[in-house]
This record gives sequence, structure tokens and C-alpha cells, in this order.
Amino acid sequence: MGQPVRDYLLTLCVTAAVTYLLTGPVRKFAIAVGAMPAIRARDVHREPTPRLGGIAMFGGLCAGLIVADHLFNLQGVFELSNEPRALLSGAALIWLIGVLDDKFEIDALIKLGGQMIAAAVMVIQGLTILWLPIPGVGTVALTQWQGTLLTVALVVITINAVNFVDGLDGLAAGMVCIASAAFFLYAYRLWMGYGIEAAAPATLFAAILMGMCLGFMPHNMHPARIFMGDSGSMLIGLVLAAGAISITGQVDPDLMKIFEGSEREATHALLPVFIPLVLPLTIIAIPAADLVLAIVRRTWNGQSPFAADRGHLHHRLLEIGHSHSRAVLIMYFWSALIAFGAVGYSVHSASSWIVFVIIAASAVGLVLLLMPRFTPRAPHWANRFVPPRYRHGGAEAEPEGDTAPAYEEAPAPVASGAQQGLTDASMDEEEAAERAPVAVGVSGVNGATAIGARSRFPDRRSIDSSR
Repeated sequence: MGQPVRDYLLTLCVTAAVTYLLTGPVRKFAIAVGAMPAIRARDVHREPTPRLGGIAMFGGLCAGLIVADHLFNLQGVFELSNEPRALLSGAALIWLIGVLDDKFEIDALIKLGGQMIAAAVMVIQGLTILWLPIPGVGTVALTQWQGTLLTVALVVITINAVNFVDGLDGLAAGMVCIASAAFFLYAYRLWMGYGIEAAAPATLFAAILMGMCLGFMPHNMHPARIFMGDSGSMLIGLVLAAGAISITGQVDPDLMKIFEGSEREATHALLPVFIPLVLPLTIIAIPAADLVLAIVRRTWNGQSPFAADRGHLHHRLLEIGHSHSRAVLIMYFWSALIAFGAVGYSVHSASSWIVFVIIAASAVGLVLLLMPRFTPRAPHWANRFVPPRYRHGGAEAEPEGDTAPAYEEAPAPVASGAQQGLTDASMDEEEAAERAPVAVGVSGVNGATAIGARSRFPDRRSIDSSR
């Protein structure tokens, strides 16, 4: 029982390492080809940041599948099931559409059609929902058209929900990583606890998805040096949906013997069967709620549902005073609470303490939402390992190294210009406008910063200073 865990861990580590190592060259490639769009009104970063991070994530996906195919305990997944090949085919198609969108900004309806085609490709190769468990009825087999429509709908909803939440540095990757960790625990328990081999592909998909997100997050945390773009957000959304469809479509509920014993026992035993259907919805509960609210808000204001705005949940967190990093951590907290709460309740549904733990954690989350001005401070011995804003003494605790002079030397060009006798009349507006994009495009591509002034960091850095 320990060997599959080691194989999954090895697959996860290889996927994360390949994704991490590829992200640096991909960033340079994105800058070279100009996949670095201008700042939009709804963006929260101030500097153009390269996209195409999905290229590195797709490379990690391929590496994870190749490694798993050569591991003794995971070879059966490829021999007994065509689902890994179906996943790779759909992922390649959705990744290609995302790459084109990151570079050329294709139409939203074209992306929607591509998402449906990618889901149909997986259905053709056997990755589809075959039946649904209905309380009081049992297992209801679906027709081919019913299963196809339900599968395509789940894939499209999950892809767009993940793509929708990709608005802050590290937000989408972190939330999907948390979701895949919860799903891995559920799928592995279903496989090893109930002895259902059909749950092995979903367990593999969850492990690979965790590796993709963990490998990309160091480059994507605030301030992000590269964005995953649609090529990454749609890719991880498809992999997440594929895991849920794999268990729902291939695991026979009768193998769990849920319809034996009393009605109460059957009701509690039925919960693990519904988790594959419910868990993707709980995982994307926050982005899905954001999606619904955005559609209602835009329609109410007479706008198109596809029109972009700054009314998303993460924008609201920034507006009420939360910093960029704290807003991301709050979204992490709620995602973990919903995902792991659902998995925990499926395991111990008869225990009332699970409900009390979830309620208590929800209360903690609400308190965090209402304390935007609170800044945690690390112990003195940890000052060297945390960002300056979390150190005792705030900005004064910054080390005297290469970072400190950058803030102090920033106003130097202004002072030197004044000494040379430059006046406002000697520089017209067109010349000033031409200089600004060059400075941002050349040395300002390292990352993004949150909107709004930082009280603890005086605005002393010039626009052409490097990080």
C-alpha cells in the first residue's frame, strides 16, 4: 500500500520539477514573441507581464504521464484504461487554443467552441460519464447523448470557472492545487479503501495536477514574473474536470455495497458516490459564485455577460483594504475549507464534529475578511526568511543590501535633470509619452504589483528601476 504512494509522489515531483525548470525559458520566449499585452482597466498589475505560462505547465503534464507510464505500480493505469490518452488529447487541444489566445486575443465564442471540441475529443476516447447515482432509485445508466452533454457541460463550466478566478498573482494555481490535493485524498481512498481499480486514473490526474501547480507557483506568486494565461488556466481546469469525470464515469457504485443494511446506513454510505459530482462544484464554488454574480451584475447594468470589469471577488478584497498577498491567502482559505470539508464529511458523515469544525473555520474566515488592516508579524529570528512587510519594524527592518539602495537611488534621475536646468517647457508631452512605454517594456517586465498606495513602502522607486 505504500508503494503506490511513493510512485504518485515521484510523479508529482517530476511534474513539478519540469514545470518549474521550463517556466524560466518560457518567460524569455514570451517576451521575445511579444506575448505581453498592455495593461487593461481591470488588471491589478501595473507593469506588462509575459503570459504563456501554460506552455511550461503542459510540459509538466507530458513529463508526469511519461514517468507514470514507466512506474511499476502505475503501468496498469495505461494498460487497462484509455483515459490518460484521452486526457492528453483534450489537454493538447485546449492548450493550443489557449496559446493562440495569449498571443492574438481570439474571440470568446471561438474559445468556447474550442472548449467544447476538447471535451468531445475526450468523450470519443472513453472519458465520459456513464451513469448517475440517484437516491432511492440506485444507479441510473445514461444514454450516449446524455452522458456526452453532461460531460461537455462539466468540462466547460470547470474550465471557465478556473479561468475566471485567474485575476491575482498565484490565485488560480493555488486554488486548483488545493482542490487537486483534496481530490487526490478522496480518489486514493476510493481506490485503496474500496479496492476499486477504476479510481486509479483519477488519482493519477490529481497528482499530476498538483505537480503542475506547485511547479508554476514560485514564478507566479506576487509579484508575478509570468502569468499562466488562458493556455494555463484552461489546461488545469480541464485536468481537474477530467479527474471528476473519470471517477463518475467508471466507478460502479454497486462495488461499494451502498445499498446494503438499513436505510440510514445506506444514506451515509451513498455520500462517497456523490462526491465525484459534488466535489468539482465545491472546489470551484468561489469562482462559480463569482461567475454567477458577474453575469447578473453585467446584465443588470445593460452590459454583455462577457464584458470585463473590476467587480470580481478578488477586486472587492483589494478595495476594502486587503493587500494583494492577503487577498490571495483568504481565497486559499475558503477554497481549502470547502474542498477538504466536503471530503472530510464524506468520510465521517455520521460524526457531528465535522460540521462544528467547518462552522468554526467559517467563523475564522469571516473574521479575517473583516480585518483588512491587520498585518501579522513574524518573530525576530524569522525576519531573514519573510518579506519585509511581515518583519518587526516594517520597512525599517529591510537589510542593507542591494534592495535598499534601489529605493533611495530612484529619485536620482529627477535630481540630476533639475541640476542640468531642465524645465517643464523644455520637454513636451509627446516626448514624455514616448519615454514611458520604453522604460516599462524593457525593465518593467519582471512582475506585477497590487493597485493602490502602500503605506509601508513609500513610492520612491522610479519606473525604470529593476526588481
